[in-house]
Amino acid sequence: MKTPSYQCCPQTITCSRRPRARLTRLLILAIVCLLPVLLSASPAWAQNKPVLAQFIDKIPAASLVNGAEAYGPVRDDLPVAPILKQGNQIGWAFITSDFVGTTGYSGKPIHVMVAVGQDAKIIGVKLVKHSEPIVLIGIPEARIAALTEGYVGFDLVAATQNADHDLNIISGATVTIMVIDDSILRSGIKVARALGLGGLTAPKASTAQQFKINPDATAPADWLTLVGDGTIRRMSLDVGQINDAFAAMDDPRATERPITAPAEDTFIDMYATLVSIPAIGKATLGERGYNNLRNWLKEGEQAILVTARGQYSFKGSGYVRGGLFDRIQLIQGDMSVRFRDRNHRRVGDIMADGAPELTEMDLFKIPASNNFDPTQPWRLELLVHRDIGAIERLYTTFDMGWQPPENYLEKVAPPAQVAAPTEEPALESDEQAAKTALWQRIWRDKSLEIIVLSIMLLTLTTAFFFQGILTRSAKFTFWFRISFLTVTLVFLGWYANAQLSVVNLMALTSSLVTGFTWEAFLLDPLTFILWFSVAAALIFWGRGAYCGWLCPFGALQELTNRIAKFFHVPQWTLPWGLHERLWAVKYIIFLGLFGTMLASIDQAEKLAEVEPFKTAIILKFDRAWPFVLYALVLLGAGLFVERFYCRYLCPLGAALAIPARIRMFDWLKRYKECGSPCQSCAHECMVQAIHPTGEINPNECHNCLHCQVLYQSKTICPVVIKKLKRQESLLASMEGAKKALNRTQTTKQNPKENS
Repeated sequence: MKTPSYQCCPQTITCSRRPRARLTRLLILAIVCLLPVLLSASPAWAQNKPVLAQFIDKIPAASLVNGAEAYGPVRDDLPVAPILKQGNQIGWAFITSDFVGTTGYSGKPIHVMVAVGQDAKIIGVKLVKHSEPIVLIGIPEARIAALTEGYVGFDLVAATQNADHDLNIISGATVTIMVIDDSILRSGIKVARALGLGGLTAPKASTAQQFKINPDATAPADWLTLVGDGTIRRMSLDVGQINDAFAAMDDPRATERPITAPAEDTFIDMYATLVSIPAIGKATLGERGYNNLRNWLKEGEQAILVTARGQYSFKGSGYVRGGLFDRIQLIQGDMSVRFRDRNHRRVGDIMADGAPELTEMDLFKIPASNNFDPTQPWRLELLVHRDIGAIERLYTTFDMGWQPPENYLEKVAPPAQVAAPTEEPALESDEQAAKTALWQRIWRDKSLEIIVLSIMLLTLTTAFFFQGILTRSAKFTFWFRISFLTVTLVFLGWYANAQLSVVNLMALTSSLVTGFTWEAFLLDPLTFILWFSVAAALIFWGRGAYCGWLCPFGALQELTNRIAKFFHVPQWTLPWGLHERLWAVKYIIFLGLFGTMLASIDQAEKLAEVEPFKTAIILKFDRAWPFVLYALVLLGAGLFVERFYCRYLCPLGAALAIPARIRMFDWLKRYKECGSPCQSCAHECMVQAIHPTGEINPNECHNCLHCQVLYQSKTICPVVIKKLKRQESLLASMEGAKKALNRTQTTKQNPKENS
């Protein structure tokens, strides 16, 4: 299909531009008008009240506990509410997030409503809100519901006496299930103790002498003595013990795939100790290593050293994708710590004499917010899995306990009570310091990615500023673009997961309403840098700098389309009238998402799945089949209509196009003949952003620079060709005149010869 030619008068051109300008003004006006509504809706998003108050009206009592009829009023001193049946109280309801940290794989809290009876037994559990991608779309909700319902009847009193229990983990959702399990148990115990359920009582502050770490203690210099006196604890498991542990399970599938190695072979030989104790840190890491550790740790933070050898890794590979080590967790009392990559460092060598040859040596930081007590015992729990199918696994756990030997402790008198009013500023200061230290640590850990992204941005900026030089060669411009898009897709997208989304804009808007803090956005350095570069680019070049060069999904579309063209897949050009009207679809989608956000930001985030970015880039198509099919359909359409999704459906592109109208410069050069009569650029524009009348629509332009290649083309651009012909004609006439002049001079010099 060919784009129809247009014969337009100046009045027609003016008329065709007015509706677009009017549409842009209307979109901006709509957003401005909606902002006051958004601001007035801020109390709905505020987190200054218990999480329970946000959900208690949404979760009927009968859906939490069979036979229950209603809830009583939420207590003022504790975020719990009585559960009523026939007018009698049968238990208490609470949300786990009100009592313990419940951050999951997504980095957002997993809210679970729990009901506990007067005997401290769980009588109801319901998953009420989460943002876990693997649960939202990768695993049926029924499986999660069935797992949480399995906690009904769980005895919290028994849990305080024996922390071990069977943990049913759903394959593919290890982190999520462990967070749910841990939050139910720890919050349940806290509530039971606070309310005195089942005979449990709240722990009382000890008035006896307490302990603190002795800074002058010394530790043995050799590894064997460190292990022998308990400074370093060891857990050695052989293949036979692992096979026996799975054989003891009720599930017969556990014995179908045993480890075939000899029973005496080492499965894992693991060691752990608390290296934030000065003597232990110096003995294991050396003076230099311990000093580096001290610089890494902030006030109130502790660190453990975990090392191992054998055929099983205590780290695994899950933390590379999700940033969370799901095979180990530290437990102290009713507090547990899961370690993320930002709180992890590798150790080059163990400095203690006689240390064995270890394959894994790692430091893990315990944040101050966990209130970990280095003078009290703790245990490290190791999660071991066995594959029983293509994607199915069974799990079991092994514990290694640790407590500081007496020579590292000294007795002290209990600290004097501090007045409550003076504690709050200190807590706030510590929290702020912890947030600052966290994002700074993340930026250091992402230094390589930041450097590469900075080089990409510098390269792209240079290319734009010197586009006249770059586009002199069509071949060089083509391969420069293909190379840059490949880096964008592979590095920025699939490796670094730096894919911007309209969800980022929702989060920013929500943050501006509920209390903006830089720390929340600094936690993702690549996204932070990209958004700042996009904001600057909107002033200079419009939306095209990001959409055309730095969007991983856009790069995926263009690269797959290039492959399709190589194999001669037919390319479709939509009629201009239809194409121009389809532009509005992405603006409608964006305004729909923005409006939905006013009512429910959670619902808006779900509707934002209209973006295939999470499926194709973040999760690399490892998702439920409807989402994969949707992404593949869009990519399939892009094989025939280049950048189909970008042109007509992308709400992020629409959001960027609106402020792009304020750009201050016009970098793309045009001739007065463009559009009348020449249509070369319009026909070859990959997203049809050039009107038949010749002007470029900045809302749709992706700054691919192809029109600038054509602008200088000596074989395609009629203006350049005409100019070259004039130059050739002028040169020819000058050459003829020069020859005639030479002949005249020759005649004058040799008159006799000529006669």
